[in-house]
Amino acid sequence: MTETPRMPPTRFLLRPCLAEDLSVMENFAEASAHGLTTLPSDRAALAERIERSLQSFSTEDVSGEEIYLFVVEDCATGEVVGTSGIAARAGFSDRFYSYRNEFVVHRSQALGASNRIHTLHLCHDLTGFTLLTSFYVDPRYEDSLAAQLLSRARLLFIAAHADRFSDRIAAESPGLADASGRCPFWDAVGRRFFGMNYPAVERLSGGRSKAFIAELMPPSPVYVPLLPEEAQWAIGQLHPVAELPFSILIDEGFDAETYVDIFDGGPTVQERVGMLKTVGRSRTLRVETSAASASLANSANGLYIVAVPALAGFRASILSAAASDSAIRLGAEAAHQLGTTRGDLVQVAAFDGVGGGSR
Repeated sequence: MTETPRMPPTRFLLRPCLAEDLSVMENFAEASAHGLTTLPSDRAALAERIERSLQSFSTEDVSGEEIYLFVVEDCATGEVVGTSGIAARAGFSDRFYSYRNEFVVHRSQALGASNRIHTLHLCHDLTGFTLLTSFYVDPRYEDSLAAQLLSRARLLFIAAHADRFSDRIAAESPGLADASGRCPFWDAVGRRFFGMNYPAVERLSGGRSKAFIAELMPPSPVYVPLLPEEAQWAIGQLHPVAELPFSILIDEGFDAETYVDIFDGGPTVQERVGMLKTVGRSRTLRVETSAASASLANSANGLYIVAVPALAGFRASILSAAASDSAIRLGAEAAHQLGTTRGDLVQVAAFDGVGGGSR
């Protein structure tokens, strides 16, 4: 359990990414050496991706290929300090490949011996799952509520617009690779069948389809004990940049034991949407307003993720508020920030601050 936030709870606001956010999104793509393959550093390609997101937010005719990009603002400065995203269906155009962890037992009756052996099976079990993508927060804000809001509020968006998404959800976390792009798992497995280094193959994948790699790799299981020790150890391990978002996903209830990435061996988490903590805690409440934020301070029951469930008008913040079974009381500042007024319906999920920053 983390300590009570030291920054004002209304400081951060999550909203859809807009065309005018292009420059800051370009900065995010360039600043992240690992884990943001879904945000191309090429300005034109990034602008096209933002436009695609805007179209997804605005259309009522969904096909499953939609993407949704969000940003979080520091309302005290007006600065955009992070981003996160959703892909409606993983592998929409091609199968979405992963390695599935399995264990096989080999027995010899003659020797009276048995061995339990770790194997990796190439699979496309996660094809069609909704995919969480594009998480990045300015390092200055890693210990703040901005990181929590970026990761968890998009789950409320999925819950509010369930017809646009799968009831199963997954997220990839970057595995071990050094500053030069050397990746122990890729060097031991993928590179043997595809003569390309890890950074190049990541750029080609674009974060969505890995079919072009899987088609060149043998369908037979990978026997983990036959890999170099460095590659064995890398399976399921995180790149340091992934520790914060991964901790939040684990706190949400994602399973991290079943699948790993076919490129770098990093963990791929998955779960049913309805089993996630924020979704399970969410409820629809009516807004009541108080005269000012200050008058709410002494009567607040706790911290809540509060979201306006509109499509293009989706907004979310982590607020100190008093809530009952039917209503939540927001201060004037919070209500203005979210664009709500008395009588509006909002999504509300209790927030306990576990799994990441708390300021």
